[in-house]
Amino acid sequence: MAKLAIPLIEFKRSQPSERCSMSHDLSQDKDSERHERKASPSGEPVSSSRRNFLVRSASLIALGTAGLLVPPGHAEELEVPVDPMRVPGALPRPYGDRSPFVKSARLGGAGPGAPHGWGANAPNNYNSLCPLQDLFGIVTPSSLHFERHHNGVPLIDRAQHRLLIHGLVERPMIFSVEELERFPSSSRLVFLECSGNSWDGWREGTPDFLVQDTHGLTSCSEWTGVKLSTLLDAVGAGPEATWLLAEGSDAAGLDRSVPLTSDVVNEAMICYGQNGEPLRPEQGFPIRLLLPGFEGNINVKWLRRLKLGSAPSMTRWETSKYTDLMPDGKAYQFSLVMEAKSVITSPSGRQQIQPGFQEIRGLAWSGRGKVQRVEVSMDGGRTWQPAQLQDPILPKCHTRFRIPWRWDGREALLQSRCIDETGYVQPTRDALIKVRGTNSIYHYNAVQSWKVDHDGRVRYTSA
Repeated sequence: MAKLAIPLIEFKRSQPSERCSMSHDLSQDKDSERHERKASPSGEPVSSSRRNFLVRSASLIALGTAGLLVPPGHAEELEVPVDPMRVPGALPRPYGDRSPFVKSARLGGAGPGAPHGWGANAPNNYNSLCPLQDLFGIVTPSSLHFERHHNGVPLIDRAQHRLLIHGLVERPMIFSVEELERFPSSSRLVFLECSGNSWDGWREGTPDFLVQDTHGLTSCSEWTGVKLSTLLDAVGAGPEATWLLAEGSDAAGLDRSVPLTSDVVNEAMICYGQNGEPLRPEQGFPIRLLLPGFEGNINVKWLRRLKLGSAPSMTRWETSKYTDLMPDGKAYQFSLVMEAKSVITSPSGRQQIQPGFQEIRGLAWSGRGKVQRVEVSMDGGRTWQPAQLQDPILPKCHTRFRIPWRWDGREALLQSRCIDETGYVQPTRDALIKVRGTNSIYHYNAVQSWKVDHDGRVRYTSA
């Protein structure tokens, strides 16, 4: 990168004493100006000397470049100008960053029952929860998209990576990423949700949860890649191929059986792009499988192999894990679709509100298609009111909803429920447990409740 030649300034981090000296020089300048104005016999202002002008200009430029000199982890050391119109701004950078005053971040965790955090618990972190309470619109920034992996994030060279497609096909083929990108591409906004999202709902209790804790294992992005149907045509998939084994390149060797239904064949994609740029490593760089509406785990990341067959492979990821244990002790397999679900993101857990007008806001989604409508209750489900859906309203995609509310200072119990285009209604917790029991930790999609106390504090409740 070419260096900027700016005279009068030495580019180094100022020590506290130097910053004080700079301030002292500026104040002396101002005193000198006031003295010159008083000394003018005509009473008109006297312009500063050329030397003083150059000193002040150099000082202001130094302040303007401070943001480039301070490491991101020390944003609190930034010297914020009183009037940004009087200070030259920071220079362009090769890759954009957010403002140092924006603090939204994913919350690290090691799975059900484990503590959250990025410190001493870091070696066991294989979840990261999306801060839904801080987001706008329906597209999740790639850097805040939730994560779920089972043995860390592999480092893969895109140029060396290959995808093998074999099994019940006429022409087994191996594709490089560059070759995949040469096929006709497709882009689509789709939500992903870990089947373990909201797992705490199966348990009794009232922990002090954020919506990030309860629903942070879902995110929504624009995904770009080649359609699975295009690749199946290229290899000559036979009619007897009714299942697909998808295998990733991570150290866990994660692999899942995918039923080749008409919806899967028409909608599935092999993705290399997310929100306009290559996939992040945590999201499967260089390629991943995308199965709109299906549980997150089956959207295999770091994809290396697709094998077509006539039956499920019964891997450990769909036998000992990712099955739903029913009340009678039997395990329900291949419950892949993420059913209709919604959550109020504001007001929500740990937030504080004041009496008067509030806009209740939230997200709704369904793995079976579009959100048809969302209803909101302020009295724990005794009465329901229709919320307004915010465009765009897309199938298998997060949808924003909102409704005005005037809080009178009394206790309230806020809930939302989603109805999708199939007519399915998001169930209450009691109704869900009556059918499913409490043995599982997956596919919890019951109505979420937030209790508003007299003092305006909002708390999680399993009511």
